[in-house]
Amino acid sequence: MKEQAEPAGTADQRREQMLRAALDVIAERGYAETRIADVAERAGTSPALVIYYFKTKDQLLTEAIRYSEDSWYEGGTARMAAIETAAGRLAEIVAMSCFPEADADRSSSLLWLDLWSQAARHPGVASVRQKFDERWRDTISALVLAGQADGEFGPVDAADFAVTLSALLDGLSIQIALGDPVVDAARAFELCMRFVTGQLGFEWEPPARRQVPGPG
Repeated sequence: MKEQAEPAGTADQRREQMLRAALDVIAERGYAETRIADVAERAGTSPALVIYYFKTKDQLLTEAIRYSEDSWYEGGTARMAAIETAAGRLAEIVAMSCFPEADADRSSSLLWLDLWSQAARHPGVASVRQKFDERWRDTISALVLAGQADGEFGPVDAADFAVTLSALLDGLSIQIALGDPVVDAARAFELCMRFVTGQLGFEWEPPARRQVPGPG
């Protein structure tokens, strides 16, 4: 039987509830082992209603990660608004990637592993992955340009720098997600900051153990 449309407010709450449930289940079991029925059970609703909202499991994955990313950016934007220097805001961006436990969703790295895996095989997921990466590189590039305008950073190509830093952060985030004993979050953060300061030409002191204050 076709699900009836819900009032707008109720529908938004129900959709968010399903997305949160999907994030929990995917993080626990992995995308391949996640079923629509699992998400419905976690959300306290029916599989038919989950399908009504998301149509396919691929769409559920991408929408769940989009919800996680939007929340991640929202929290990061609020923190960066309180930081006066471009160098400090860039350090916060690096910390956001290297210290997932500092954010509300500790499983973001594991979710990205699933997204990358599915993007290699499914064009629709690949398109969403591309938009996510473009947003991330644009964020980094805009910060570099702001720092250059304020005289904090040297004359690097902002777009090239954004591509390189985002790739470095992605690679290190995989090691963190997999629990590599050689590359923990603190070491990944310090390595990234060495690269950032070397490229942009500003001073930065390694923080105390497990702390991630920005420079300036």
